[in-house]
Amino acid sequence: MAADTAKNKPPVILPTTDIESQREIESHDTSIVDTPTPGNEGAGMRDNSNVPRLSLLKLFWFFFYNFGLFAWGGPVAQIALIKDRLVIQDRWITIERFQRVFSVYQILPGPEAVELCMFFGCLSAGKIGGIVAGTAFILPGFLLMLLASYLYSLAGFENQYFNGSFRALQPIVAAMVLRATHKIADHSVINHSTRKVNQYLILAALFTALNMALRINIFISLGLYGIIYSLIARRLWIPAVLLFVLQYVGYAIYVVFRGVPSPVSLALGIAKTPSLINLFALGLVAGTLSFGGAYTAIPFIQTEAVLKGAWLSQRVFIDCIAVGNILPAPLVIFATFVGFQGGLVDKGLGNAFAGAILITLGMFLPCYIFTIAGHDLLESLVHNKLLSDFFDGLCGAVIGVIAVIAVGILKSSVEGTPRRGEESSINIVIERISQSASAGVLCVLALGVLYKFTNKYTSLLMLACGAIVGQFLFVDY
Repeated sequence: MAADTAKNKPPVILPTTDIESQREIESHDTSIVDTPTPGNEGAGMRDNSNVPRLSLLKLFWFFFYNFGLFAWGGPVAQIALIKDRLVIQDRWITIERFQRVFSVYQILPGPEAVELCMFFGCLSAGKIGGIVAGTAFILPGFLLMLLASYLYSLAGFENQYFNGSFRALQPIVAAMVLRATHKIADHSVINHSTRKVNQYLILAALFTALNMALRINIFISLGLYGIIYSLIARRLWIPAVLLFVLQYVGYAIYVVFRGVPSPVSLALGIAKTPSLINLFALGLVAGTLSFGGAYTAIPFIQTEAVLKGAWLSQRVFIDCIAVGNILPAPLVIFATFVGFQGGLVDKGLGNAFAGAILITLGMFLPCYIFTIAGHDLLESLVHNKLLSDFFDGLCGAVIGVIAVIAVGILKSSVEGTPRRGEESSINIVIERISQSASAGVLCVLALGVLYKFTNKYTSLLMLACGAIVGQFLFVDY
């Protein structure tokens, strides 16, 4: 009888914001997980009897030592590590409950690994425990990134050995962003009901990319396609088409009277200068809109710091992503590096450390607020049909943003940046072409490796090898 009931239960359908993580998590447990329907929750869905009641100090050390220090390999490896220890080994909660909790955090902005640590911290020691657990997970990577940012500033931008390694890392980072774009796109355009590709979400991504080419503000496109998809999901075709057409009518009128928008129009302009308050606001906006993980935060920070504010060069921005990929931390920790460089440009070393701290606080604050607000509230919001459709449309549009930024990073990483005071001559031009060709080959090889190997340490090893190879390809002895 129980077996028949289990067979008739519908399989769990999870949001697809970061399905790559979900597939990796599920590989650690081959049993079929059934999610109870609301109002008919299975045994164990609310059972916290196996959760140890730890003091705040013991809770901090538990998450710092077991997860924070070993958060290598990106979000997939981090989430698998948390599940293996707390669900499979220590059995704090059932696998069914973990899958349901994870499905909620997948659709919310912010790193899922941090949110899961906070969830388990809340179970053990209340809301304060959630804050302690999340902080313990983030702290090792944050401290290492702070140290890396300082050492980067000490090495100097004119050190040829330093520049040689990072010159090789840039095309590898471009390959990583391109691969991440494919991963996210592969799952963010899936219809939750049919599990098939949704053509309207693909169109949202394509037209958002077109809007970026036309220099329409990113946030206008994201909000617009979230609304349009919500209308399409309810088969309100006429309002959806009218809204779609009106965006380009409005753009045409703007061009006639004001001219073609400048590249900086893509940004909100919240960080025109890297003052401390602006850096905090930049982190807050990027953290609030980081649907799908760290790579979706890249476009928002790049448009503000590199394009609009112009206080950070594209080369240094790519370097910060490279550093973020080799540390045991959520990938959004690259924002710490951006804040440090911004503060350094603004008012020196003291402001650099303050800027790094403030932008990091802003980046992680949204996921703290969402998680501490309570899982039940989040679940009710996520399962709201109107909000769910809006998020789906927004996530589809984000793919277009990431794709354009990925291509821009690829172009910059292959072309390189001329050294200061470098004069143009036939030998210099030949050297640049040679270096661009080498960078292009590195990018292609890195892309091939990323598609071939999915081990959690692939990116780390590839970046380490790239730093060594850079000494031979881009250093003049």
